[in-house]
Amino acid sequence: MDDLRSADVDFLTIGQYLQPTRKHHPVIRYVPPAEFDALKRIAYAKGFVMVAASPLTRSSHHAGEDFAKLKAARGA
Repeated sequence: MDDLRSADVDFLTIGQYLQPTRKHHPVIRYVPPAEFDALKRIAYAKGFVMVAASPLTRSSHHAGEDFAKLKAARGA
């Protein structure tokens, strides 16, 4: 997170790998939602403007909406 902030990244997404089929690599550890909540708090404390963190978070799923929110949060 520190490296991303030092590169002026404002929007962070943190998700969980989910095994799409039995042929793909298995999930080694399921990360509970409380752990994502803790990561989100840390990220905001480090200065991220927007943070999406949950087991099902995907960077592209709501990309258009999130970009508009980020622009508004930046005051653009």
